[in-house]
Amino acid sequence: AVLGSTFNGEFEDVKAIHDMVEDVNAEHGWNVVIHVDAASGGFIAPFLTPELLWDFRLPLVKSINASGHKFGLVYAGIGWAMWREESDLPDDLVFHVNYLGGDQASFTLNFSKGAGNVIAQYYNFMRLGREGYRNLMQCGMHTAEYLRQRLRDTGLFDIVDKAHMPLVAFSLKNTDKFTCFDIQDKVRSRGWILPAYTCPKGAEKLVIMRVVVKQNFSQPMADMLVEDILRATAALEAHAELVQGKTKVENVKEFPHAIGHSAHHRKASRKTHGVC
Repeated sequence: AVLGSTFNGEFEDVKAIHDMVEDVNAEHGWNVVIHVDAASGGFIAPFLTPELLWDFRLPLVKSINASGHKFGLVYAGIGWAMWREESDLPDDLVFHVNYLGGDQASFTLNFSKGAGNVIAQYYNFMRLGREGYRNLMQCGMHTAEYLRQRLRDTGLFDIVDKAHMPLVAFSLKNTDKFTCFDIQDKVRSRGWILPAYTCPKGAEKLVIMRVVVKQNFSQPMADMLVEDILRATAALEAHAELVQGKTKVENVKEFPHAIGHSAHHRKASRKTHGVC
């Protein structure tokens, strides 16, 4: 089960999945258990929706992972995995080393790694506490809702997220003249790293954009982003005859364009604002 989709931030209904698996187990005599991928939502749901059942309060949930470098507010490279009980950790994931002078059991990736991010996460836990994380996540949700409304007011976009987390996902209503990939390219020249991408199998023709609202993304920055998006769409509209033939969405041929776009922007030294 996924708590916080990479594509649109949606929380799957872990309780419903749990109940369905429970029924199937009872019917067939199986022992299927659940892992919850809470890489994004694991640092959001406990603070914003503590009543939501998705964690070890559900008996069949045996393991959970969460990312410390997303909404855990630590630099990239830290993640957490938790098991309900030691017996739930499969033996084939554990290996033993003794080259440090004694037997040590480990189930992390086996390479040299610093403890700096662990210390940073511990600092945030102690410095912010539950109330501090709750305040930051609430602020992010308010800013995300403000950005959603600004995008709706343009009349150009459909909102495709369900407001489960501080993330705004949106798509163009009309792609006859330009696409999200064109907007992505244009706003990159204004310093914004705003990803555009196709959806998974079954919705490949839908191209969406995503803004992840973190603690340093304020309402004035949301206004700046929307204004730059409007500048981009106005410029693309003015040059519609030039881009009409190569940007209309018909299939997933746009995907290579997304991968290889704007190499000259990536080489530029201009400061950027990553909102992905």
